[in-house]
Amino acid sequence: MVTLKHLSVKDNEEDSVPLLPEASSSENPTTQHWRAESREFFLSRRNNLILSIFLLLSCYSALLVPAYLPAPELTWTNDSSNETLVLLNHSAALLSQSCRSGWSVERVRTLSTPAGLLKIPVFLENGTGDWALPPPLGLQGTEDMVAQALRALPHTGLPSGSETCRKCVVVGSGGILHGKNLGPHIDQYDIIIRMNNAPVLGFEKDAGSRTTIRLMYPEGAPSLAQEYKSTEMVALVVFKSLDLAWLTSVVTSEPLSWWSKLWFWRGVIDSIPLQPENFRILNPEIMYRTGQVLQTYAGQQRKMVPTLGISAVVLALQVCDEVSLAGFGYDLQHPGALLHYYESLRMDAMKTQVVHDISAETILLRELVKAGAVQDLTGAL
Repeated sequence: MVTLKHLSVKDNEEDSVPLLPEASSSENPTTQHWRAESREFFLSRRNNLILSIFLLLSCYSALLVPAYLPAPELTWTNDSSNETLVLLNHSAALLSQSCRSGWSVERVRTLSTPAGLLKIPVFLENGTGDWALPPPLGLQGTEDMVAQALRALPHTGLPSGSETCRKCVVVGSGGILHGKNLGPHIDQYDIIIRMNNAPVLGFEKDAGSRTTIRLMYPEGAPSLAQEYKSTEMVALVVFKSLDLAWLTSVVTSEPLSWWSKLWFWRGVIDSIPLQPENFRILNPEIMYRTGQVLQTYAGQQRKMVPTLGISAVVLALQVCDEVSLAGFGYDLQHPGALLHYYESLRMDAMKTQVVHDISAETILLRELVKAGAVQDLTGAL
């Protein structure tokens, strides 16, 4: 033992082992407790990290793995073979009879409200007119862009075809068209009207292969060049002023600026493999007057924006002697029914849209069918 003033140090024996701090009996109990909590804290952090990584991988797997699995087969059917045969026989009978000049218009005139849907110029031709509303119910504020677009269009008249009597069919996108085998019948009509990107490629058996007029806005234009192969005319439906700039760009092959493209709600195509004479601009008065008539069938009064489908029917009433419909009618009683004939989206998706009044449009269409003004080839109205 070496003794110093106020300090004594005990010599370690040669074979003795120095005590570790953790093992020192003289350590403060509070310090020991703190070290124990620290070990538990870091152990807990490690466990939490492992659990977080596991949960993250599980979420990614739940989202990504189904995308690589085979899509389930569609099991819902909307018709029996016997009912489909009845529809085919009805369609064949309509095609076999002689065209009745002015038939659809005369039947519409017997109805009080729908009579307001007649005598509307179909396409814009000269100037813009007196538009008191902005697009899509008018052209207020777009006069310069309309004039520029019209200068790029060599023709603004009606489609070619029989000038004496025209049979027309408006082909809707409804899932009711799926499996009806009406394609060969549809192709026999003088004028075939379609909407937006509803495809014909791969769906010829049910939807036919020809298109006389395709109504669409830029975001709804078919992206595949093959879809325009048997198309006679594209008619722009103007929902915003930028739509006119897009049409001018497509017709003149002068690309839109990147800044302009940012204002479309989804990507738009830069070109359409048709000649300038194959383009038109739908007269917005069709949308306006259709909306006015729909107001009388609506449960509440509000600005009514018609769907392209009902607008196409009104267009057909201006240029056709006999009008038939295929692929119209929403079966909202069966949420699992196909919404469109070309995709797996189901009918319950219609519950989320708030822009159009589908109920009012259905009432109007049923009134036209009941009066014999239009024929329903797929039997959903």
